[in-house]
Amino acid sequence: MVEDGGEEEAEGESGEMPAATAAPPLPRCNGFLPGKEAADGGRAAPAGGEEQPAAPAAAEAMLPTGGGRVETRLSRRRLVVLAVFSCYSLVNAFQWIQYSILSNVFSVFYGVSFTQIDWLSMVYMVAYVPLILPATWLLDARGLRLTALLGSGLNALGAWLKCGSLAPQRYPLTLAAQTVCAIAQVFILGLPSRIASVWFGPTEVSTACAVAVLGNQLGTAIGFLLPPVLVPNTPNDIDLMAHNISIMFYGTAIVSTLLFFLTGVVFEEKPKYPPSHSQAVLQTKPPEDYSYKQSITNLFKNTPFLLLLISYGIMTGTFYSVSTLLNQMIVTHYEGEEVNAGRIGLTLVVAGMVGSIICGLWLDYTKTYKQTTLIVYILSFIGMLVFTFTLDLGYLIVVFVTGGVLGFFMTGYLPLGFEFAVEITYPESEGTSSGLLNASAQIFGILFTLVQGKLTTDYSPRAGNLFLCAWIFVGIILTGTS
Repeated sequence: MVEDGGEEEAEGESGEMPAATAAPPLPRCNGFLPGKEAADGGRAAPAGGEEQPAAPAAAEAMLPTGGGRVETRLSRRRLVVLAVFSCYSLVNAFQWIQYSILSNVFSVFYGVSFTQIDWLSMVYMVAYVPLILPATWLLDARGLRLTALLGSGLNALGAWLKCGSLAPQRYPLTLAAQTVCAIAQVFILGLPSRIASVWFGPTEVSTACAVAVLGNQLGTAIGFLLPPVLVPNTPNDIDLMAHNISIMFYGTAIVSTLLFFLTGVVFEEKPKYPPSHSQAVLQTKPPEDYSYKQSITNLFKNTPFLLLLISYGIMTGTFYSVSTLLNQMIVTHYEGEEVNAGRIGLTLVVAGMVGSIICGLWLDYTKTYKQTTLIVYILSFIGMLVFTFTLDLGYLIVVFVTGGVLGFFMTGYLPLGFEFAVEITYPESEGTSSGLLNASAQIFGILFTLVQGKLTTDYSPRAGNLFLCAWIFVGIILTGTS
């Protein structure tokens, strides 16, 4: 049923519900995953994107006081909002990895060390840690539209600043530009669940959130593939190198600017009607009912969560480190294979996207959170060992295969970590727990990239990879005891 203004009624839901005359304290509704609303004494509702039908009295009591009726409808605009967000999230992820996959090229162009090029990737991790809580507050206090405009706007600004760094002596400017993009990332990573819950119906939330997250992963995949094609290694012709880099930088800036204007046109704070009854209830909740400080305190008193916080940081930090240093590892053993290094990175990320989907489906079906998380962690450790000891065999096809296997399990672990956190921290906010998990990942990513990069430069890629293997083994022990 379509109404004026482009709104259509949500399928499978009643279009309206009478309001009650009195309302008890409101339960805190989940913004991340469907089926996690408080029910049956605090247990999660069945997964699969369907809400449990509330008893009429309970449903009415959850609605605002006074007369009137609450309607739930789906907006046609929701698909455009999701598409625009996924695209500018993709561009931001592309900008994260575009330097690292060409570390030997940019090292020559700017006349700096590999470590300084690595910082162009690590600045994304450094910016996230201190800014995640302010960004989360801004999202809750000022809303979705302002946060989206900041993310897409800073992304475009950083891309244009890079266009001014197309000279060998301008490394500080390109670092500043990448820092702006890194700050934009903080206003991007927290939006998928919010967009899904605010704009999409209960049977669409998981899919919408997955699409938004996959947009970021796809950006990383394109960031591995496209830069080596656009900027071939021409160490004897710096002018040609600058020209090729300019094509990449200006192209990114133009696309980012277009997406910024589309964000301003498309994004609204929320649809005219809430997409689900749980959102209708959530919109009536007084903001003072929730305390970030108390939520963080509760999480840090939760021992299983603390163990997961460390083990998740280890695994995701390892992925960040391998992604950042992949070019250096490949060209050390396969000179002149920058393009294939990018393709190996693409294989790693795409296999990881498949792994994420399969692991998520398995978890939805079995609900074996700890067992599945532990098994995937062990398989990631095995995959890292195999990748480490086959990297220098001289056969690129072997590296493609082992890289794909490593990505399948390592990236497949990421959604498992979030799901496991939801289980062991309920009823705390998933926004707070996921923010802490991501902050842990950034901290470990910085440390691992610095140490692995030093070991790779001073000794060999095998030494750096064995360092990561040792830490993954520690993560297995922590996961087993969580």
